[in-house]
Amino acid sequence: MSAARLLLASIAAVGLSALGACASVEPVVLPNTVPAVYQQGGAASLSAEPAPDLRSWWQSFHDPVLDGLVSQALEQNLGLAQARSRLRQARQLATRANVGYLPGVSFNTRNAQDASAIDTFFQASLDAVWELGLFGAREATQMQGEGAIAGVLADTQAARVSVVAEVVRNYLDLRAAQQRLDGIDRLRALETRALSLEDVRVRTGQAPASERAQVQSRLAQLDAESAEPRAAIHAAAQGLAVLLGRTAPDAQWFDTASLPQLSTPSLTQVPADLLRTRPEIRKAEAHVLETAGDLGLARSALYPRVVLGASYLYSYNVTQNRPARFNNLPIIGPVIDVPLFDWGRRRSNVDAQQAALDAALLAYREALVVGVGETETALSAFDQQSRRLADRERALSVLDAGVASQRVLQRQGLSSEFDGLSLQRARRQAEMDLTGALASRALAFVALYKALGGAPLPSDADMADVTPVNTNHQLATSQTASAEATP
Repeated sequence: MSAARLLLASIAAVGLSALGACASVEPVVLPNTVPAVYQQGGAASLSAEPAPDLRSWWQSFHDPVLDGLVSQALEQNLGLAQARSRLRQARQLATRANVGYLPGVSFNTRNAQDASAIDTFFQASLDAVWELGLFGAREATQMQGEGAIAGVLADTQAARVSVVAEVVRNYLDLRAAQQRLDGIDRLRALETRALSLEDVRVRTGQAPASERAQVQSRLAQLDAESAEPRAAIHAAAQGLAVLLGRTAPDAQWFDTASLPQLSTPSLTQVPADLLRTRPEIRKAEAHVLETAGDLGLARSALYPRVVLGASYLYSYNVTQNRPARFNNLPIIGPVIDVPLFDWGRRRSNVDAQQAALDAALLAYREALVVGVGETETALSAFDQQSRRLADRERALSVLDAGVASQRVLQRQGLSSEFDGLSLQRARRQAEMDLTGALASRALAFVALYKALGGAPLPSDADMADVTPVNTNHQLATSQTASAEATP
């Protein structure tokens, strides 16, 4: 290439570079249609108790065993281990894509023959290539990589939310089943005592044999009912084992323990907090970012592609055993690919990617609506379970007063032990109902904080190979005040 041609090509490349620098990927405005407050608050929002931390909400149960199980699951769960591996994979793939716009140097050797097939040449070349990534191509590729990493990171956090919630749920199921089985045993003891009293009454002619048969029937029913909580205990224990990456439950889990007590917590989170805590929304946001990168690449393909290259070739004539003529010549210059006519293929690709971006924005909006809806439903369920618990507590309080009055009458000789059996039976059943209400309320609390996206953030070890994603210059929300709200 002559000096004049090289100068003209260099000037053209510089001009295209300046023009390409002016073209950039347009920022995407994310729709933010979340309300200012939740409609369903009830008891959860009126309590004077401190609000649980989203990152450690299960500690509101004040159960050291549960805290230990959650910590073990976060370290040993096999699904989380897979998610961390996929996160490292996404980081490496994104890095490989960005490297394509950095200068690269390669060394190549090959054998060649001349056109007459008389001489054979050994050739070695040192080549340098630098694709400039003009007209937004470089920025679009970066957006694709950041979107991919953010998407996998959202999947990882979703896995953490699910694992934590499942550990707590299985633990609560385990303790609730143990308490139900204990209640059945207590009720069986009461019916066994009733059976012995009925034996006396039947022998003394104070009662027909049919009353004794009724007590025996109730005992048989209690034996049948005990099968359900026993099965639930083993199912919950096995579920915990799976979540902790084990094949068998810990024997200590089968030791009967009380159901963790949960006070009525307050709720300080607002719907805008879901933008930062709910993994499904973060996943949809990442998809918008990645799709915007696809659109940017499609648009950049409408413009010239500029690659700066340099090559140094050495050729040796093996047949004549001497260096070839005109070897050792460096070649420097740009390679410019100008799209002229392709039957509308590039433009159709841009239109298709624009449609994909529109769909991604709609999916993001849908994720907001679904997130708020699920949280509202979970708030309502927790509120209703709190009211149900209060009703069960009042019912038990009334029965406690009745049992206390009956015992006073019994001590005064105005009533007998047999007369108070029905009242004690009702009280035992009310205790079991109260335990069920406590368990249902605790499970509703789990569902609420799962809907909020509550879970610990990835540890430093998990994030060691991941570059933090900063999308502030590429994604913006239509309501800045709501988007900036953080828990």
